[in-house]
Amino acid sequence: MSVKRAPAVSVVIPCYNYGRYLPQTLDSVLGQTFADWEIVIVDDGSTDDSPDVAQAFIDRHPDRRVRLLRRANAGVSAARNAGISAADGRYILPLDADDVIAPTMLEKTAGLLDAEPGIAIASTDLFVFTDAEDVPPQVLTLPPYSRELLLQRLIMFYCSLYRREVWTAVGGYDEGMRAGEDWDFWIGCAERGFTAHHIAEPLFGARNKDTGLHVAAAENDLVVRARIVANHPTQFKPVTRAWAQALLEQEEDAQRGDARVPDDILSRAGEMDEFLRVVMDLQRIARRQHYRVQHLEQALAERTLPTQGGPGPRSLAVTDVGAECDPTGQGADRQPASSRATS
Repeated sequence: MSVKRAPAVSVVIPCYNYGRYLPQTLDSVLGQTFADWEIVIVDDGSTDDSPDVAQAFIDRHPDRRVRLLRRANAGVSAARNAGISAADGRYILPLDADDVIAPTMLEKTAGLLDAEPGIAIASTDLFVFTDAEDVPPQVLTLPPYSRELLLQRLIMFYCSLYRREVWTAVGGYDEGMRAGEDWDFWIGCAERGFTAHHIAEPLFGARNKDTGLHVAAAENDLVVRARIVANHPTQFKPVTRAWAQALLEQEEDAQRGDARVPDDILSRAGEMDEFLRVVMDLQRIARRQHYRVQHLEQALAERTLPTQGGPGPRSLAVTDVGAECDPTGQGADRQPASSRATS
């Protein structure tokens, strides 16, 4: 009896009440230039026709490896984890049921991971599209991958291809998070030494439904940040960990309506949030200035030569302005340059 060979890529699609969008999502996988894939659709307790839409697709394409899992509603993280647990591919691509991928997405990302064993994650740029045919897609570009930058902000979209062992090592997506779970997952990858490479092409398409969910995400941004810091304490400095703990305690007390929390403290929560934003802006400015000074010192060192028989040039003494305020705990360890060169 022949053993069915596992696919290279498993596209895992959680779906909750997105039956109207699911066909376009599935068709985008069907249209890939890379053919060695399977699809695992996870219906997360939908109350619309999502399961019927998924099953109809499976029935139309019996020659394709497409499966449908049905489970009670538990959120996108739990649905992704369930789908990945059931998947057979060595590479995993999470894809939401209302988004799409460009025809060469799997070819280029899987090709990168095949060619570069040291790279664990392949991310791409994004194009945002709407249901309106007369509105052209908007391309959003991301910077090259940097662990330090990842700790500051989300620089990889959730729809990135990664090796299955990455998911196993991290322990999957945090099922207690209903927002920011992908950012938390990527930081967990970096924490364990996995690295990523960014492909500067818009190969992932996100549907702009204008549902207002992005507004809610923005409003909860600081709580999301605090939960991420709490989940990965070794990646952040003590002052950042203390802030996160205080904010999460405040959030829990506010949700309980805890009478022990004075009203004036709760009323000033917005001031605390604004203070953090200012501090983070100052941290970014200080870090940029630090790198500019480093480049200046290097240029001066390369262009200035000691005069024959005389003292060498006086080098600049610059303190490391970025290290003390670096929230990632990864500031440069470079010592200030010597104030005098020996003759």
